Amino acid sequence: MSARLRSNYWLTFAVLAAATASFSLLQSLLNPVLPTIQHDLHTTQSAVTWVITGWLLSAAIATPLLGRAGDMIGKRRALLIVLGAVIIGDLLAALAPTLGFLIVARLIQGLGGAIFPLAFGIVRDEFPARRVSSAVGAISAIIAVGGGLGVVLAGPIVGALGWRWLFWIPMIVTAVVGILAAVIVPESPSRPGGRVNLVGAALLAGWLVAVLLPLSEANSWGWSSPLTIGLFVLAAVLIAVWIRVEYRSANPVIDMRMMRLPAIWTTNLVALLFGAGMFATYAFLPQFTQTPTSTGYGLGATVTESGLLLLPMLVTMAVTGFLSGPIAPYLSFRLQLALGSAVIAVAAILFVVLHSAPWEVAFASGIFGLGLGIAYSAMSSLIVQGVPAHQTGAASGMSVNIRTIGGAIGTAVVSAIVTSSTDARGLPLESAYTTAFVVLAGFSMAAFVASFLVPSVRRARAATEPVAELRVPAEVG
Repeated sequence: MSARLRSNYWLTFAVLAAATASFSLLQSLLNPVLPTIQHDLHTTQSAVTWVITGWLLSAAIATPLLGRAGDMIGKRRALLIVLGAVIIGDLLAALAPTLGFLIVARLIQGLGGAIFPLAFGIVRDEFPARRVSSAVGAISAIIAVGGGLGVVLAGPIVGALGWRWLFWIPMIVTAVVGILAAVIVPESPSRPGGRVNLVGAALLAGWLVAVLLPLSEANSWGWSSPLTIGLFVLAAVLIAVWIRVEYRSANPVIDMRMMRLPAIWTTNLVALLFGAGMFATYAFLPQFTQTPTSTGYGLGATVTESGLLLLPMLVTMAVTGFLSGPIAPYLSFRLQLALGSAVIAVAAILFVVLHSAPWEVAFASGIFGLGLGIAYSAMSSLIVQGVPAHQTGAASGMSVNIRTIGGAIGTAVVSAIVTSSTDARGLPLESAYTTAFVVLAGFSMAAFVASFLVPSVRRARAATEPVAELRVPAEVG
């Protein structure tokens, strides 16, 4: 392959876009079809949810760790390793004879969570400075749209081909992407080497599991159960120890000085609140529209129909996400983040008052997408531009994780609200859903307020200089 082709950053962008799209679909493809998988594999409702929980835990651990590995050994090399893991996971999942086999396959798939921070890091390495914001915004939009598109595509794919094709199709796409990445994507210009701090990595993995596991399972375990409380206490202890170890390490997994940068901690605070609203809407809006009409408020939509009602959200999300970078000279990323959060809050209130007809839900979801697209892209750009280049992967990975933790919190809160008020058939009351949407509006308004704490890009860049100067040699051995 000629040097000219390898240096064409738009070809690199196309490969990265395809990689992020193929993996982001795996975030939500299975959610609407869990009952089908449960029936086919002869398991229980509580057991089949581990198909989602296992993937979530694996992705949460892999995202910052492999993002950091990419910073050290080269992002292209790390990307190829991660794509290979996703292909293997997809193949095993497509052939899974039992639920346990499928869960193991999903754990392997979860390693693909590192695709996101690696993609951001490669963009920063390879793109001209004037193009970085647009490319980061576009990839962020693809990630957000892909997460929603999985809900739309799940019904038609399962109806036509069966649920195993939810893995065959991503596997084929990922294999093609892997070949193209090996040929087109150039290696990182800076590869400092070194070794991952194994103690820091183990502690990071430990507290992530201890936080996300009870958030995902507390509604079935009980919020006051000893297991739930014990895991939260364990998480608090592990976080304190992890921070101390990372501060004292010459080669930390996550540089605590970096995490204290104003642009990073403020943007991550918004990410936590933002994730709560985004993931909970993905999870519960389809469930809301599928509620039987006999309840007096449900639309009785099928899995496919409920997915189609999200199409306006995906379209508007893509439009505003792709516009985030080009309009940055006129509307700063900080203001984009605030504007997007406010629009999401408005959309959540619209869901409260407009849900009696399919067009009303489609309209409100379109408004939701306007805010989600621009805020998601702006958030990613603020992180990428707020850290030194050699820490892009780790910083982006940690931000994705914080957004995921927010999503787990939001989903747990909404699930508790929705299941707290039911009719004689066990179906949620309309008031339960409207209360949940009001709570989601509250999360978004809190994100709106927090966005004004984020410093300007110029101030953020100035603040990164001391961190870059404090960089120390990697540990040896």
